[in-house]
Parts: sequence; C-alpha cells; structure tokens
Amino acid sequence: IPHLCSHIKMSVIDYVRDMAAAGLHSNVRILSSLLLTMSTNNPELFSPAQKYQLLVYHADAIFHDKEYRNAACKYNMALQQKKVLSKASKVRPSSTGGSSSVQTQNLPSEIEVKYKIAECYTILKLDKDAISVLDGIPSRQRTPKINMMLANLYRKAGQERSAVTSYKEVLRQCPLALDAIIGLLSLSVKGAEVASMTMDVIQSIPNLDWLSVWIKAYAFIHGGDNHRAINTICSLEKKSLLRDNVDLLVSLADVYFRAGDTKNAILKFEQAQMLDPYLIKGMDVYGYLMAREGHLEDVEVLGGRLFNISDQHAEPWVISGCHSFYSKRYSRALYLGAKAIQLNSNSVQALLLKGAALRNMGRVQEAIIHFREAMRLAPCRLDCYEGLIDCYLASNGIREAMGMANNIYKTLGANAQTLTILATVCLEDPMTQEKAKTLLDKALAQRPDYIKAVVKKAELLSREQKYEEGIALLRNTLANQSDCMLHRMLGDFLVAVNDYQEAMDQYSIALSLDPNDQKSLEGMQKMEKEESPTDATVELDGDDMEGSGEEGDLEGSDSEAAQWADQEQWFGMQ
Repeated sequence: IPHLCSHIKMSVIDYVRDMAAAGLHSNVRILSSLLLTMSTNNPELFSPAQKYQLLVYHADAIFHDKEYRNAACKYNMALQQKKVLSKASKVRPSSTGGSSSVQTQNLPSEIEVKYKIAECYTILKLDKDAISVLDGIPSRQRTPKINMMLANLYRKAGQERSAVTSYKEVLRQCPLALDAIIGLLSLSVKGAEVASMTMDVIQSIPNLDWLSVWIKAYAFIHGGDNHRAINTICSLEKKSLLRDNVDLLVSLADVYFRAGDTKNAILKFEQAQMLDPYLIKGMDVYGYLMAREGHLEDVEVLGGRLFNISDQHAEPWVISGCHSFYSKRYSRALYLGAKAIQLNSNSVQALLLKGAALRNMGRVQEAIIHFREAMRLAPCRLDCYEGLIDCYLASNGIREAMGMANNIYKTLGANAQTLTILATVCLEDPMTQEKAKTLLDKALAQRPDYIKAVVKKAELLSREQKYEEGIALLRNTLANQSDCMLHRMLGDFLVAVNDYQEAMDQYSIALSLDPNDQKSLEGMQKMEKEESPTDATVELDGDDMEGSGEEGDLEGSDSEAAQWADQEQWFGMQ
C-alpha cells in the first residue's frame, strides 16, 4: 500500500508537469496551489524533489500571468527547496533508491530557475538584482541566453568590459548570433575581430558569404561613418538573395536619417513598411520625420495603426507624442514620451521626444538629463547632441554649447552636419559670425542640398541684409527639392525686396506642404493686411531651423497642461 500511495503521488506531479508542457498554465496554477497547501499541512505528503517541482511549475504559471514580483518570490522559494533537496541527497546518498535517482534527473533545471528570476527582475527594472542572480551562476554553466541577458544588462549598466566578455561568449557558443555581433560593434569592438569569430561558419556553410559584408556595414554604422555604411548596405541590398530584406531596409533608412538625408530615409521606411505591414522597429523615427515634415494626418494614422499592432512597444507612443509635439501640445507629448520610456528605457527617440517637450515647456535642466541619456545610448546620433546644444543655448550657456559643438567636430570629423552644428553655435556669438560663415560655406561645398546648412546660411544673409544672395541660395536649393521651411524663407526674402506677388506664392507652397506652418500663415496674413507695405523687413527665427526635430514655440499655448498634470506625476516627470 505505501508503494501504491507513492505511485499515486508521483502521478499527480506527472499530471502537473504534463499540463505545464501542454501550456495549460491556468490549470497548473490552480492545481499546484492546492497541492502546495496540502504539502504545507502534511509535510510528509510529498518528497523534497516533488515539492521543488511543484514550486517551479507554480512559479511558471504565475510568470505566464505576468505577475513578475510574485513569480520571482515563488522561484526563490523553489531554489530554497532545492537546497533542502541537495542537503538531503548528500546526507542519504544511497537510501533513496533508483527511482529517486531518475526523479532527480527529471527535475526542472536550477540554472533555468535562476534565469527566470533574472527575467522577472529585468521586467521589473531591477537590473542590479538581475545581474546579481546571473553572476551567481558559474561561468561554465551559463547558457547562451544567460550570457546574452548578462551582456545586455552589463551594457545598460555601463560595464562595457564585462558586456564584451559576455557577448563574445555568446558568439563562441553560437557564432551566428547577429544581435550579439551588433552588441560588440556598439561597444567599439573592431569589425575585423568580430568577423574572425564567425569566419569558420562563413567558410563552412554555403550562401553565407554576405555575412562578412553585413558585419562591415554595422561596424561603419556604430563607428559613425554614415557614408560608407550606406554604400555597404546598398551593396548588400542589391544582392538578389537579400533584396527586399526588411531589417536591411530599416537599417538603411536609419543611416540615411543619421546622415541628414530625410528624403531617402522616408523612402526606405515606406518601402520596408510596404513589405511588412506589421513592422514596428524604426517606425518611431519614420513617424518623427513625417511629423517634422508637416504630415500630421499621416502621422496620426500611422500611430493608430501601430497601436492596433502592439501598445506594449515604445514606437506607437513616440509616434503619437511626435504628433502632439508638432501640434504644440507639449504636455501631452511629455506624457506620451514618458510612457514610451516606461516601456523601453533604451528608446532614444522617446528620450529625445521627452527632452524636447521639457525644453519647450521651459524645464531646460530636466531636458538636459534626457538628451545626455540619449547621447549615452546613441553616441553617433547627432540629433542627440543638437538637442543638448539647443538646451544650452536656451539657457544662455554659449560656452557649454561651443564646447559640445567643438567636441562633436573633433570626434566625428568635418562633415556637413558637424560643420553646421558648430556654425549654429557660432551664429549665437557676435564675435564669431565670420567663422560661422566660413563653416557654412564648407558644409555647403560638401553637400549643397543639406537643408540645415542652407537654412543657417540664409539666416546669416538675412542678418547682413544680403537679400538677393539669399534668394539665389534658396532658389538653387529648391530647384532640386521642395521643403516647407525653404519656401517660407524665400517668401520672407521676397517680401524684403518688395516682390509681394511671388512672396505670396511661396507662402502658399509652404502651406500646401505643411498646413500647420504658423509662420507661413502669419506671413500671408501680414501681406494681406498691408496692401502697400513700405518698410518690409525680414525676421528669420533662429529657433525655427529644421533642427533635431524638437523645434517649437517656447511660448506656445497648451490648453491640455492641466489635463495631463496627473499623468506627469504618475510617470515621475515632476
């Protein structure tokens, strides 16, 4: 009879295990809870091994219900029970018999339980606790997924050397772990060194010759060499086997964006979106670009569509935030940016959105914190630096802005973007106007179509009242591309030379490109009121340049400030 009872008890555990394997989590949770209570009331009912199994299966069911704090607690109870089991097996190594030995072999892995605990802590944003749990696993027992989680946690914590070691361990075990490769490249490990770790696989498996080129492309991306990154990805994308790959198209779009080529960035994002209607990755940048270009109706549709796909990703919240920001509803944009950060603390676009909203609400010091964090996460993205420089200039910190601009110039080299950033700061100081002019001329010599440089050069010419020269500059640029800001600025210059009819035409074109462009509307209204203006002057707002996407009227009215105040407190934005 005792033997029969033991068989019945084992059968119960078998049923629980089989239901867990079958994905019947709600059933497992109820039954395991009842069995654990029985065990508490009668400790002799189940063996230590059986109780350990029940605790793990019960914790797994709770984890599936997304009750992560509770799950972590139950997993820790399971580990405590495993210690009891280990002590019992050491004390009585031979008394348990063969059946117990088989039972022990079928026990849930202690390493897997620790991984689950770390997963719970990561979701709960208790990164230090997660690292502590995973660090407690001996190196030889760490599986690839444990090393991958550790590497990501180390990188997030700024422990770059440990992160590199863990990523390399992932590659040693799984040489085609491409996200681990990207992780290493983002930590400044040389592309050649990373490629050497995959060379054996590339040479032994057919049709993998593209991988070394792929590694080279991402090495250029993370090294800030946008031009060579674009050329390398394009060469990959043209290969028949990799043509129309969505991930490559999104990467290409992102590099175009970083290089300041808005037109091609939008084109590639649209191409990727057509190939995969459920695409989420990169859509925050796409939405931001569309909002910056004035296509707010399209941005609203995009945000709604992404919310239908998943509201648990940062991207749809960022897109909706960009729509609010460019509608001058900064308090709402702030809330949406904070929600995005809550979902993904590594979302650079969310940090930029929240930083921009804070800056435009006059909370410059808080904005600086967000732009600095964005810089830490994406050291090669110039819009992060531009946002910080804008904050410095807004708080009259010209010295800090100049130091930052010079640092970018020295670190990333003299390209059209870095030259324009440095020129932007120089324009703020009357003593460095000539230097600004020289820098802008160099930028336009490299890239005559670079809109930010054209805008800043036009502003400088306006200050010097060189209107004919400004008109020629803007006409030449608009011959190859159409941009709301350029048309509006051309309208302002034409007013200055008394060409009111064409000025009106330019304002109309600007409004057709962006119906929400307030300055074009004001220009038209001013001309309509003054039938024969005699003293027309031009005022080009320095803050109105097509900057890092965070421009806006600092004094713009925000009727929703009170409505969203509680939301801001909830997400810790005060």
